[in-house]
Amino acid sequence: MSSDEKYINPFKVAQQQLDEAAELLQLDQATHELLRNPLRELHVTLPVKMDDGSTKIFQGFRVQYNDARGPTKGGLRFHPSETIDTVRALAAWMTWKCAVVDIPLGGGKGGVICNPKAMSQGEIERLSRAYIRQVGRIIGLEKDSPAPDVYTNPQIMAWMVDEFSFLKGSNEFGVITGKPLNLGGSLGRGDATARGGMFCLREASKILNIKLKDATTAIQGYGNAGSFAHTLGVELFGLRVVAVSDSKGGIYNADGLSFDEVFSFKQETGSVVGFPGSKRISNEELLELEVDVLVPSALENVITDANAANIKAKISVELANGPTTPEADKILYENGVYVIPDFLANAGGVTVSYFEMVQNAYNYYWDEPTVHERLDKKMTDAFHAVHKAAQEHKVHNRLAAYLVAVNRVAEVVKLRGWT
Repeated sequence: MSSDEKYINPFKVAQQQLDEAAELLQLDQATHELLRNPLRELHVTLPVKMDDGSTKIFQGFRVQYNDARGPTKGGLRFHPSETIDTVRALAAWMTWKCAVVDIPLGGGKGGVICNPKAMSQGEIERLSRAYIRQVGRIIGLEKDSPAPDVYTNPQIMAWMVDEFSFLKGSNEFGVITGKPLNLGGSLGRGDATARGGMFCLREASKILNIKLKDATTAIQGYGNAGSFAHTLGVELFGLRVVAVSDSKGGIYNADGLSFDEVFSFKQETGSVVGFPGSKRISNEELLELEVDVLVPSALENVITDANAANIKAKISVELANGPTTPEADKILYENGVYVIPDFLANAGGVTVSYFEMVQNAYNYYWDEPTVHERLDKKMTDAFHAVHKAAQEHKVHNRLAAYLVAVNRVAEVVKLRGWT
């Protein structure tokens, strides 16, 4: 971070967004205060034997933000710059995400400060098992279910399920979602985050009367969500994806970029940068392209008050968590950019994770068309609930999504007699 960049604390952002919704909903002070903070969090210290025989000490977290509506649910990140405030913010957003799509879960999140890119598979496995040995006491199908997130994957989830099952003395597949298919995973989970976002995009295009066939699209971030957004956007609607980027930079071609070719190139070289027939652009330039659809799929706080006025897209589908700051939201709203906010747009992942928990609980598994159909219904209903709230209250979509979600959680908090 350069000296002229100011650190944006993601948890302060999450609290600021909640405060705005609480004021409009006229929440009583106790309920508001309860919802501003995690119900519980566990900090763990993890000694791990490394391949060279040394022992390295890692720090990890698990935050269970609010379980009023049901067990908590949320991803687990392995990242060198992980912070407790990032984990708190993501756990808060998971709480609102589960509520906005109306699934009976609360929000949780976990993280370990580590650099998995500099670790062997054996070291990552030992770290994964060490994490479960420490947090195992507070997780489970009926308590809290982790899932893959940044730099974690189905294999890591499989090791964690195995460690937890060993501790419990019986197979407990439902403790973790995003597992490999033959270990109790769900069909349709791989592309669920992007697919849910695409269902929301479809509904937004109807409201705004924008034809999606050949609609120019820029995707920032080419990991799981971003790459699936590329292939699904083309497959479902015929989008013309003109720009994509990853952590090393971006590429642009006005005629459109072939998913198969770009994806293969990234697999071979480690980046989209240098893709033949494309012009190199920066991540910052990608956000400001004159396109119909922008899909921020990278990290937090990429659209701020410094660049929001330069965003020219008609629709922003936020597959990343927290890509837009509260100040930027106001600018985008005033400029007529239709934002499908993160905890609505990317809720497809947790929705299918919930479906996975349901399938694990009664040991009966659905086919892929059933998963897609049920996901479509959940996302479509959630989209229209948020759009309706935005119209009624004359507010931007993120605040509308908060109004829907916070109201649902607050109602249960009151019913249970917590406040």
